[in-house]
Amino acid sequence: MRDRALIVSASMGAGHDAVAAELARRLAASGVRAEVVDVLALLPLRLGALLRWWYRGVMLRAPWLYALVYRVFFVSRRAPSTSPLTVVAAAGLARVVRRVRPALVVPVFHVAAQAAGHLRARGRLGVPSVVVLTDFAVHRLWLHPGNDRYLCPDTATALAVTAAVGRPAFRCAPIVRPGFAAQGAMQGAGAAEVRARIGLRDGDRIVLVCAGSWGVGRVAATALLLARSGRYAPVVLCGRNERLRRRLGRLLGRAGAGAALGWRDDLADLLASAYALVDNAGGLTCREAFAAGVPVVTYRPIAGHGRDGVLAMARAGVSVHARRRADLLRELDRLEPGLPGRAALTARAAALFTSAPAESLLLPDLLLPGDAVPRRCEPAP
Repeated sequence: MRDRALIVSASMGAGHDAVAAELARRLAASGVRAEVVDVLALLPLRLGALLRWWYRGVMLRAPWLYALVYRVFFVSRRAPSTSPLTVVAAAGLARVVRRVRPALVVPVFHVAAQAAGHLRARGRLGVPSVVVLTDFAVHRLWLHPGNDRYLCPDTATALAVTAAVGRPAFRCAPIVRPGFAAQGAMQGAGAAEVRARIGLRDGDRIVLVCAGSWGVGRVAATALLLARSGRYAPVVLCGRNERLRRRLGRLLGRAGAGAALGWRDDLADLLASAYALVDNAGGLTCREAFAAGVPVVTYRPIAGHGRDGVLAMARAGVSVHARRRADLLRELDRLEPGLPGRAALTARAAALFTSAPAESLLLPDLLLPGDAVPRRCEPAP
């Protein structure tokens, strides 16, 4: 079925699923029937739910343990080249492929990439598998030589992927919903309405502090540092972590500045009203800030892939990484509108969106039969 695509995501937080949903929407707009499946749901014996529960608990309560696991199994030179979950995930994926009969499989999570590559290498997947990397820092469990090609956020990542697995890698623009397109900072009544909506005073300089959908990381200390500076009003995005939202609400209330918010559907408005974003993971919210023209400063990254991701973004020049308390305030002060540092940072981030959109590299009418790569795309130089 040359008009069907199967996108394989994972319900680890919200970022991978949001990328999958937006990619499916774009493909559907081009006449492609795109189905999204959760690779965790394909694991037997509720292993997927158990893995998600373990990962969330460790990130909230024992991030040092995840850091250890990440170093040993994800990035160590002695780490296994495939995940222990690969074979069982591949079996579940094979069943879905038989049902959907897609022309293309698109993993957007590392276990999904391993599973698709495993099937493809063994001749059990008869259509191309194109992996969409959602991180700037790519650990080895994203990589499997069985996959046909990779779509990457920047040139450095594409070159690293090709060097590691010998498969073609292409740059593509970040996959972000259209509502985040940069239109300049919100001014006047619009900005005042957003401040009133979240309980801030008129004139407060909003710095969004992102904790992801699970509310992880040491964001309380970050928020209090900003609030006590007297220069910024931290607005902490606590995701679905109500316990964190309530605790931060009390702390910021005593500090007399800022706000703690739960899950929001108006993030585009918040970004349009923000002076900057302070992030700790390098995830989807950073790409949304890039699209909105909001500068990103990373600080106190979460363990494992979070730390590697924020460092990779800083090396790419699309964000600034603050290593110490004083650095965070100093870097934010350098982002004053009109200063060259802010313009240069947001321009480099905006340049990511000049790459080909992912859907243009995936549409079935751009594919040659068999293992070929798209006709009208070029590998990263």
